[in-house]
Amino acid sequence: MAGLAQSFGSGAMTNSINEITNDAELMLLIGTNTTEAHPVIGYKMRQAKRNGAKLIVVDPRRIDLAEEADYWLRINSGTDIPFLNGLMHIIIKEGLHDKEFVEKRCENFEELEATVKNYTPDYVSKLTGISEEDLYAVARLYATTDRAMLFYTLGITEHICGTQNVMSCANLAMLTGHLGRPGTGVNPIRGQNNVQGACDMGALPNVYSGYQPVVNEDARKKFEKAWGVSLPDQVGLMIPEMFDAAVNGDVKAMYILGENPVLTDPNSNHIRKGLENLEFLVVHELFLTETAEYADVILPAASFAETNGTFSSTERRVQRVRQAIKPLPGRCNWETIMDISALMGYEMEYKDPEDVWNEMASLSPSMAGITYERLEEKGMQWPCPSLDHPGTPVLHSETFARGKGAFKAIDHIPPHEVPDEEYPFLLNTGRILQHYNVTTPYSMGIQSMWPEEYSELNPADAEKLDVETGDEIVVTSRRGSVTAKVEVTDRVPPGMIWMSFHYTASPANVLTSDGLDPTTKTGEYKVAAVKIEKA
Repeated sequence: MAGLAQSFGSGAMTNSINEITNDAELMLLIGTNTTEAHPVIGYKMRQAKRNGAKLIVVDPRRIDLAEEADYWLRINSGTDIPFLNGLMHIIIKEGLHDKEFVEKRCENFEELEATVKNYTPDYVSKLTGISEEDLYAVARLYATTDRAMLFYTLGITEHICGTQNVMSCANLAMLTGHLGRPGTGVNPIRGQNNVQGACDMGALPNVYSGYQPVVNEDARKKFEKAWGVSLPDQVGLMIPEMFDAAVNGDVKAMYILGENPVLTDPNSNHIRKGLENLEFLVVHELFLTETAEYADVILPAASFAETNGTFSSTERRVQRVRQAIKPLPGRCNWETIMDISALMGYEMEYKDPEDVWNEMASLSPSMAGITYERLEEKGMQWPCPSLDHPGTPVLHSETFARGKGAFKAIDHIPPHEVPDEEYPFLLNTGRILQHYNVTTPYSMGIQSMWPEEYSELNPADAEKLDVETGDEIVVTSRRGSVTAKVEVTDRVPPGMIWMSFHYTASPANVLTSDGLDPTTKTGEYKVAAVKIEKA
């Protein structure tokens, strides 16, 4: 969806968090357990619902927000594209699309129309498990509401068709004119507090800061001049490609900062094999994580509380982070990296984090107008191209980055792996509020609140397996086995088991699929085939 690349390509919200309570009349949540994975935004959604906004939840699990929803659609895992196409089929057939917006702001409508014509309510209902009645009701409600916000997270992106899922969300928003105004938009919610900032700063293998492509010669020459070095003109490796290369012997060394791929990346036995095959591994960390156990050198890291700098939130808001305590290692992470760089022959001359920011902003048009002085009182949202620019709370208000937004015709792409006779259960994974998006065996307080994994299993399946809540089960996929306790609950449908990835003793990512989205290389955490036995 090239026309929306500036926001969707970076994973940022098109709109602002406060619009949930101030402007939205409807919230469509697909593939997001917001109250557990993003509790601040989830609380605002609950406020908006109490204030009269409509709520639609699309999720195979009965998450907390499903209890409050006007419509909870229990979708079959891996059928988001047919669902979204089915909504668009109804909207176009009934003439509910925003014809003026489509005519003035978009192109390729005929291509989209020709594809979604095949996704009849009957066909979509059979694929998704959602009743035709609900498909009609939700399509009409979303299309006819003036201000509707669409939210998604990893339930949309962690599939082999994650990129196409995102494009389908964009298709739906453009078709109904739900873009470019307060209380509308397509709003992906980032997983951790500074994922957005890391991407904004160019911590990706295909872009410099501000999402400037490394293959763009003008951008590359600009950074070469600033840094006084020659830079490669090829896109680098994404994380799964790095570990494939480590297993193959093509990557010999790694430097891992603040990441624990042994516990958090899919098919973790493959990750371990890659780490074991490295000639040299540096892990820069706060704790002795499962990944750090493979390290040749462990460098002590400083936490957010020990450093100055900036974080960028999921709504593209850059905010100051101020040091609360002196760094326990004696050095902040940026200082350690500078020291290593100097020892390797490249001197960095930054005096402080503000110096780093100023250089980055001078090279990145979308953040050129953001300074520490302007951030002193409150955060600012990029794009902010000049010092007199106020920042941008709502993207795409007049035009898209490419001019007109391009509809993309997308057909259903089945999951990489589905249940079969040998592995009859579908494994779905996610997060628990108490562990707040991270692996936390190092916090006794958090561990005391939710100390061990309780995998969710439907009562009908529990009866067949002769297990009760608290019993141990062995869950096995084609990649490995884990043992965990079970919670019998109808939060999950028959045929599904749900697990979190927070626990060292029951690492769910031993089981997850090795299927990847071909564009983003994101793993298919949300669908894998497993078998279950009573321990």
